[in-house]
Amino acid sequence: MGPEILRDLTFDIPKRSFQFLTGPSGAGKTTLLRLLFMSLRPTRGMIRSFGRDITEIPREELPLLRRRVGIVFQDFQLLDHLTTYENVALPLRVRGKDEASYKQDVLELLKWVGLGERINVLPAILSGGEKQRAAIARALIDRPEILLADEPTGNVDPPMARRLLSLFLELNRLGTAVVIATHDLALMEQVDARRMILSEGRLDIYE
Repeated sequence: MGPEILRDLTFDIPKRSFQFLTGPSGAGKTTLLRLLFMSLRPTRGMIRSFGRDITEIPREELPLLRRRVGIVFQDFQLLDHLTTYENVALPLRVRGKDEASYKQDVLELLKWVGLGERINVLPAILSGGEKQRAAIARALIDRPEILLADEPTGNVDPPMARRLLSLFLELNRLGTAVVIATHDLALMEQVDARRMILSEGRLDIYE
């Protein structure tokens, strides 16, 4: 099956916590986020998510559990033919929800991330920072208990990185646990938070 990317990790993500996941490129940060998001299953060992062993959860139940976890991908994964509003509303729309039940929530969320004036704009027109904020809003539309962000400041300048960090901190203050995967030391130095450092497949934690 090839070499193990991660091995013998033991850690938890407490409710309402804030932490950075860091380590060199190729250390397995994205793989660990995918395991936490339940889009990957471990080849051995156990991951408990919301009190349940994910290897024992039937596949048809996983999408329901994943709604409790928001994820912001490194490459945004916005759909080019949809407006900012439509991209953020997409998770609710694909589940068949009536637009009247979520329209106000989407508009308020876009306002909160600073995109209130960009709701009808296609991704091609958005800047890198705006795309990142749209991706954050989409991850939050289901009001997740945990937010996973994969290199959220990798494609933006330092002032925008600070603005994105303030959004994550505000979200954490509102009760969501946040995990930010990053190799941006300047970003991590702005917050006194737990650091989880991946190296050669193993994890060290510094509180």
